[in-house]
Amino acid sequence: MNVKIIKDKKDYQVAIARLSELMESNPRPDTPEENELELLALVIEKYEKLTVPLIKADPIELILFRMQQMKLTRKEMMPYFGSSSNVSKVLKRKRPLSLSMIRKLHQGLGIPVDILIEDIELNSLKLS
Repeated sequence: MNVKIIKDKKDYQVAIARLSELMESNPRPDTPEENELELLALVIEKYEKLTVPLIKADPIELILFRMQQMKLTRKEMMPYFGSSSNVSKVLKRKRPLSLSMIRKLHQGLGIPVDILIEDIELNSLKLS
């Protein structure tokens, strides 16, 4: 086992290649290969957290996706937005989500609050 700290892209590519090899070999539990795989995965995860930017989820896209998943119409979204006008304005990005809408969407559709709040943060940044 020769796992080392990843310092650059070259080290990262070597680590990913080795991780792939180990995963394909499907090592048995409690073997040196399985230990190497677990340690390598941790080292790769640490490097990725430091170098790969997080992708922000778009709240409106997530609402639309959830509607599609649950086969909900715009009319069926009225309880979450308050009116058909609000449904239209929010989904066309002409009106930000209110705190009340965020609560209802989270409770009724199971959409994570932190993603829905992003809409408020983005809109407040545009106003400044």
